[in-house]
Amino acid sequence: MQLGTLDRTPPPFFRQGVSALTKLLFFAALAVFLMVADGRFQLVVGARAVLATVLLPVERALMVPREMLAGGRDYLQGIAQARAAENAARIEMVRQAERVSQVALLERENKRLRALLELRPAVTVRSTPAEVMYEAADPFSRKVFIDRGERQGIVLGSPVINEGGVMGQVTRLYPLTAEVTLLTDKDAAIPVLNTRTQQRSAAFGGPGATVELRFMAANSDVKVGDVLTTSGVDGVYPAGLPVATVAVVERQSEAGFARIVLKPAAVLDGVRHVMVLEPLSAQLPPPPAPDPAPAVDPRSKRKP
Repeated sequence: MQLGTLDRTPPPFFRQGVSALTKLLFFAALAVFLMVADGRFQLVVGARAVLATVLLPVERALMVPREMLAGGRDYLQGIAQARAAENAARIEMVRQAERVSQVALLERENKRLRALLELRPAVTVRSTPAEVMYEAADPFSRKVFIDRGERQGIVLGSPVINEGGVMGQVTRLYPLTAEVTLLTDKDAAIPVLNTRTQQRSAAFGGPGATVELRFMAANSDVKVGDVLTTSGVDGVYPAGLPVATVAVVERQSEAGFARIVLKPAAVLDGVRHVMVLEPLSAQLPPPPAPDPAPAVDPRSKRKP
C-alpha cells in the first residue's frame, strides 16, 4: 500500500472540534443576553414558570427525607411540649372566654356607630393558608417559596403573615408556587404607622437582614419600644397588622436624618405555615372618574 493512500485524519476520540475558548465566549454571551432580556424585556418569564412547574415534583421528592427526619424529631421531642401546651391552652381558653364576650360587645357597638355615621362596612380580607417549602438560594436576598400559586388564587402583591405579624409580600408568581420577599430583604418596603404618635412613615429592608425606618428627621418623635403597624393607605396591607418594634434610635447632630433600626414582629426564620392575604385593593371600590370639562358654546363669546 502506498503512503499517499493512508487516512491521516485523527480518530473521532481525538477530534477537538470547536475550541474551548470559543465555547466559553459563546455561552458567556448567551448568559449575558438572557440576563439582560429577562431584566429589561421579561422574555423568559414564561420559560421560568414552565421550568418551576416541571421541577416542582423533583423538589418535593428531594424534600421528603428532610421532612421525614424533621417529623420524626418533632414527634419524639414534642410529646412533653404538647402536654404542656395543652395545659397552657386550657388556661388561656378560660382567659379568652371573657375577652370573647367583650369583643362581641365591641363589634355590636362598632356596627351601630358605623350605621349612625353612615360609613361603609369594614373590608373583610380573604386569606389562604400556605406552607413554606424552602428559602431562595440567593445569599444576597431574603426570599422564601410557598406551596400556593396562581391556580390557588394567589395574586402578585399579596401580603404574607404569620401569628406574629407581617412577614413579607408575594413578588413572583408561578402556577403552583409563589416567591415571597421578606421584610428584611434589601428591596422590601412597607408603609407603617406609629401607634403611639399616629405618624406615618415607611420601613425598608436594610443591610445584614435588618429593617430600618428611613427618611425620619433627627428630631422626630420616635422612641425605643414604639410599635409599628400597617397604615392601610397603600391599598395592599390591611390596617393594624403588627410590623415591627423600634429597637435602636441613633440621632446625630451633623446628620439630617436619624438612624432607626426595627425588630420585626413576626419570626422570619424557621417558619413553616403562613397565611396569604388578598390585597386590599382587590376589594376597595375603584376611584371615581374625573368630571369631564364642560363644553364651551362658541356663540357665548362676545366680541369687545
